[in-house]
Amino acid sequence: MDVLALTSLWMILIVAVVGAFSILGEFRRRRIGADVSQDRVFRCVRCTSVYTDDGEVERSRCPQCGKTNEAFRF
Repeated sequence: MDVLALTSLWMILIVAVVGAFSILGEFRRRRIGADVSQDRVFRCVRCTSVYTDDGEVERSRCPQCGKTNEAFRF
């Protein structure tokens, strides 16, 4: 094999490996991104329990003591 063929083969191999890693990374990002929920975090002012509820609600009832709480702001 001559130098040109070896160099071409080496470059094709590098491009294929980088392409494979980018495709696998994209699949992984999409899989992880689909699991992210849009829930809100709530903290009860009475019993200090921390829980989540739907992102659309402004106030939520505590599952431990039943007190209605507003979303916790970080």
